[in-house]
Parts: sequence; structure tokens; C-alpha cells
Amino acid sequence: MFRPHRTIPQMPWTASHPWQIAPFRIFILTLGLAIFGLGDALLIESSLGNSPWSVLAQGIALKLGTSIGWATVMVGVIVLILWIPLRRKLGLGTVFNILVISLFIDIGLHLFPPSSHWFQGVGYVFLGILLVGLGSALYLTCGLGAGPRDGLMTGLHELTGVRIGRIRLTLEVIVLTLGAILGGTIGIGTALFALFVGQSVAIWLGVVARSTSR
Repeated sequence: MFRPHRTIPQMPWTASHPWQIAPFRIFILTLGLAIFGLGDALLIESSLGNSPWSVLAQGIALKLGTSIGWATVMVGVIVLILWIPLRRKLGLGTVFNILVISLFIDIGLHLFPPSSHWFQGVGYVFLGILLVGLGSALYLTCGLGAGPRDGLMTGLHELTGVRIGRIRLTLEVIVLTLGAILGGTIGIGTALFALFVGQSVAIWLGVVARSTSR
């Protein structure tokens, strides 16, 4: 059940094109993105370091005096502007990705109290990684279009021919550096997220695929 899945499986709710709207598919998409946002909020409340893009959003929020959710929307819109020269196409999932994750980051920051000690913070980090993995598995299987960051990554890969892993690493280093300069929190939580989130997504993809195949 928990063996990692190497690809994104085709599910009963997977769309054949990025604007194929159906009620259950939209439910799965929204649920996945909401879970993702709550997982990101747990990482922020751990005070041990955010995911790289949340480091940037937190830094922007601190400078502009806004919420991290709103800063996440701003980052998403800026990334979408970068799609234009790359000729990427929007999907419904792209729009939902920006709006739903941002909303549930702010909801999570109100729901979850900040960690009061190191062990609680570590628990927040690992629970956050699990939730981000589950949320990613659900929304990716909807087939309704890449999120802003993934679209930027694949667009740069297709434009330059550089390996996608190197593109991803370069983008993460850039946003992490900018976020840290602006005052975003980095630490052991950031490192743990980078190490384990990919495996979390792969495991949850396997769980989702096997759960629905019975």
C-alpha cells in the first residue's frame, strides 16, 4: 500500500484536458489543494523553517504587512506572468492552485497554534510534509493543469533543454535566497521538507492509486 508510485496514475476523476469540469473532479482538486495549504501552514507554524516558496511568501508578507496567504497569491501571479514568454497554457487547476492553497495557508495559520517547543515543531514539520504529499497526490491526479511553479519549471526545461531536476533546484535556491533576504524563516524544517516531500508525494500517489483500484 505504501510503496512509492513512479508516475502520476490515471484515476476515475482524471481529466482528459485542463478545462474538463466535473463536480467530483473539482471536489478532489479543491480538497487536495486545501490539504496542501494546511500542510504548508503547519511548516510555517513550526518556526523551524518553511518550504522554499513559503519562505519567499513570508518575506514578502513581512515587508508589505500582509498575510502570507495574500503574499502567496502575489507570488503565484508573478510566476504566471513569467509563463507568457514560455507559452504555457493555463488550466483550471492552475487558477485553483493559487487561490485555494493561499486561502488555506491563512486558514491554517489561524487554526494551528505556533509550536511552543522543538519537539512540537518537528511534529508540525513531518505532519506538514505528509499533508503536502497527500494534497499534491490528489490535485495532480485531477489532470487540470500544472501549478504556477511546476509550469515555470517545465517551461524552462523545454526552452533550455536543461534537466528538469536542475531547473527545479535552481528555482528553489533562488526563491529561498530571496525569501531569506526579505526575512522569511529557513532552518531544519526547510531541509527536511526538501529531503522528504518528493517521497511523500510518491507514497501518497501509490496509496491513492491502490485505494481506488480495489
